[in-house]
Amino acid sequence: MSDTANGAMVAVFAGSTLRLAVPLILGATGELVSERAGVLNMSVEGMMLTGAFAGAVGAIATGSPALGLLIGIVAVLPVALLQAFLSITLRANQVVTGIGINILVLGATTLAYREIFGGRSREQVPGFDKWHPPLLSDIPLFGDALFTQVWLAYLALALMVLVAWTLRNTALGLAVHSAGSEPKAVDKSGLSVTTVRYGAVLFTGVLSAIGGCFLSIGDIHTFTEGMTSGAGYLAIAAVIFGNWKVGRMFLACLLFGAATALQFQLPALGIEVPNALLIMLPYLMALLAVGGLVGRQSAPAYLTQPYVR
Repeated sequence: MSDTANGAMVAVFAGSTLRLAVPLILGATGELVSERAGVLNMSVEGMMLTGAFAGAVGAIATGSPALGLLIGIVAVLPVALLQAFLSITLRANQVVTGIGINILVLGATTLAYREIFGGRSREQVPGFDKWHPPLLSDIPLFGDALFTQVWLAYLALALMVLVAWTLRNTALGLAVHSAGSEPKAVDKSGLSVTTVRYGAVLFTGVLSAIGGCFLSIGDIHTFTEGMTSGAGYLAIAAVIFGNWKVGRMFLACLLFGAATALQFQLPALGIEVPNALLIMLPYLMALLAVGGLVGRQSAPAYLTQPYVR
């Protein structure tokens, strides 16, 4: 294979890695804020699936992917509020409530999907077109394959950078950090720990909804049952893998995206690897992260702990 062909394959792999990492970046960025505030939001998977479904239905009903995106975000807010109410107000176990919400959403979206579209429908959904950014897409070899993405991909990167700056440089970021590391200090300052944590969970819902909409109306322009396929759990693992730091979290999302992209890249190169191994690779990496086998972890001190005045 020529150097040009090799370069083209690498460019396609890099572009696929970024595209597959986008929903993880969005979900993980929201989850990072939630966990920094002290709430382990296990319902990211359900929020993403709700966003994907509502975005697809909204786009079909209105004929507009932009309105579909808006509908997807609005539809996730009740799910986020339910998670916040159970875990913050009722002080229920955050892991149990999150997984329960995920199961509820999976069942509800599957039932609604079959009622609206039929059992095995693959109805085309009005979706966003890919954007060719000036200059970047003109870079030889890599430009078109890497930078020609749906605009939501660039929004994900911008939101991640904005969150990193906010957490590091603003009073709001300090309040979020303190809500998860020293909530009594937040309470003594006159702020409400409950309000900060509610806001963090709702923010997670908005970003997870955008991530779900990226899947249905940004990437493949259709909806399938359970189409998130564990992306929400990978987003949570990316936060842990990244040790609750934005930069390392981003690299973890790219790593998971690359592991998923290998499912399509290796067969194209003629490399025979069991497909089951490639499918499990991102989740194996996530297991290593959650198991603490990628370095010492330093979670927020009050993560998962309800605050009692």
